[in-house]
Amino acid sequence: MPNNDRSVVVLISGNGSNLQALIEQSTSDNYKIVGVISNKANAYGLKRAEQNHIPSTVLDHREYESRDLFDQALAEAIDSFSPSLIVLAGFMRILGTQFVERYQGRILNIHPSLLPDYPGINTHQRVLDAGEKRHGVSVHFVTGKLDGGPVIAQVPIDIESTDTADTLANKIHKKEHIIYPAVVSWFVDGRLSMDANDIAYLDGEALSASGTNLATT
Repeated sequence: MPNNDRSVVVLISGNGSNLQALIEQSTSDNYKIVGVISNKANAYGLKRAEQNHIPSTVLDHREYESRDLFDQALAEAIDSFSPSLIVLAGFMRILGTQFVERYQGRILNIHPSLLPDYPGINTHQRVLDAGEKRHGVSVHFVTGKLDGGPVIAQVPIDIESTDTADTLANKIHKKEHIIYPAVVSWFVDGRLSMDANDIAYLDGEALSASGTNLATT
């Protein structure tokens, strides 16, 4: 059944290009971004929110004495928007276990690699250093394990001999702007879920470890 509450809160830390892609696709995909939260006051994504008349909040993590206190303030800010879904779009903070459990099955993240390979940072350079022939992007549910939640969808790309970390980043960004709105739409349409055992389901079918390949769907 479709989710009657199609509201989304997006968490950012920087430029907000994925936020922009989500905003542009929100009308045709029939979800609504009701709030944007940033841990950095100078994040350009806040300007994107303002330009699109989306309420925003800044929570500077440096103003909190502990990660738990920041997570508590973040949860209160999120709950003020009463969203159905929380989308991490370049949000550069590790969320604590209690926070993640509070929103079990309602947090998505996007990661610039073909998970479970290359979790963490600097993925473009790392795949080049390893001599990989393929790279890509993954969208996954957030769990207590960093970049370790069940994968929902991926888009792979071939690595060319002339590629650098910068060219790979540009290629991946273009794929991110396609894959993320699609997965958000699946969730608000009631097609996507995660159970208590951290298994992701699309249209009632359990997804494989690599999720759905959006390059072929």
